[in-house]
Amino acid sequence: MPVWAPNIRPPGAGSYLALGVALGLTTGLTLNALRQLKGSRKPLLIRSPRETQLSKLSREEIDALPYPPDALPGGRDVETPYGIIKVFEWGPEDGEKVLLLHGISTPCLALGNLGQELVRMGYRVMIFDFFGRGYSDTPTDLPYDIRLYTTQILLALASSNVAWAGNDGFHLIGYSLGGGIAVPFAKDFPHMVRSVVLIAGGGLIRPEHVSWRSRLLYSTGIFPEWALEFLVRRRLMPKRREAMTETRMATQVVDRPKIKHKNSDANGGDGWDGATLLAHRPGHTVSSVMEWQLHQHRGFIPAFMSSIRHAPIYNQHKDWIALGRLLAERRKEAGWVDTSLPGLKGGSILLILGAMDPVVSKEELIHDATAVLGEDGFEAVVLNSGHELVMTNAIEVANTVAGFWLRLPGTE
Repeated sequence: MPVWAPNIRPPGAGSYLALGVALGLTTGLTLNALRQLKGSRKPLLIRSPRETQLSKLSREEIDALPYPPDALPGGRDVETPYGIIKVFEWGPEDGEKVLLLHGISTPCLALGNLGQELVRMGYRVMIFDFFGRGYSDTPTDLPYDIRLYTTQILLALASSNVAWAGNDGFHLIGYSLGGGIAVPFAKDFPHMVRSVVLIAGGGLIRPEHVSWRSRLLYSTGIFPEWALEFLVRRRLMPKRREAMTETRMATQVVDRPKIKHKNSDANGGDGWDGATLLAHRPGHTVSSVMEWQLHQHRGFIPAFMSSIRHAPIYNQHKDWIALGRLLAERRKEAGWVDTSLPGLKGGSILLILGAMDPVVSKEELIHDATAVLGEDGFEAVVLNSGHELVMTNAIEVANTVAGFWLRLPGTE
């Protein structure tokens, strides 16, 4: 549960009407529309568009989707106790392995260009859709906390015919929410993770940036869940001529004033709503994939809401401090090759930040990372971009990451 939830006083009966009126003014809702959903029951597992949409389409229609199931090489559907996970894995089997974790809303396709660049450099890449996104199913009886996300990572790794889980098994890259997940995962499995890279990563976002409206919409145990889901869905649905992007979705996590900068993803310029997800499919942008997911994945809204409530986004100082200790241990043993600890090579992680990012403040993150990791526990690189830099600046990000890896101990 988010840190602000206990601070919301349980309302009386009249407060439900006040909430409906206040949010209704914002979203165009009426209380009658909300009541229509009151009797609906949520299944324990919501299937992805793989089952609910693809069976109704021709091959040509599937190929024309903003996110076709074979958009990237090496795709597979992994059966798990939590539903099917969509995984893509490609690149040379003998290359260093890289696992990429995507953000809170855009499916793993958002990391496609970065993945392609890394494969071109000789790396073996794996990406997958988080539960409730893209073509992964949505379990509804579990909180979307670090336990569920850690389980999903391990299930995806175990589905490969290539060994990923040994000492120094893979580089870990987390974007936005994926960055918040990467830190506790590396803390719990430090021997497996060769290095950690956070791209506009969450985890240390300060909760004071959450607006009062978001505190109400993403609260638990106060208002009926069916009403909150309906309100969130209507709030997120793009209006006419409005682009839906990862940045706009991430403003549900924070509520900062927009930073004005010509033609950037921080203010809605061409680089924002026109960002192409895959170089070989130039007609499909971030906004088209997000709109497809909002309309076609029935489990997206529950997964999105639960992630805001339970995922490691805010105030995760305890895990970052624990990771900082592990990094310090590696730095202490530097040069003692025969006795060095596995994983977290070099004792430092890489932060890649956007200069105009309205979601993850570069000043705040560098300040807070210094406090929990120490000055020697990380390197920071700031790019001329906003929150969607992993999509708009994929080549620059790939070169930055590869340069960091080349400086790690034991790299030829």
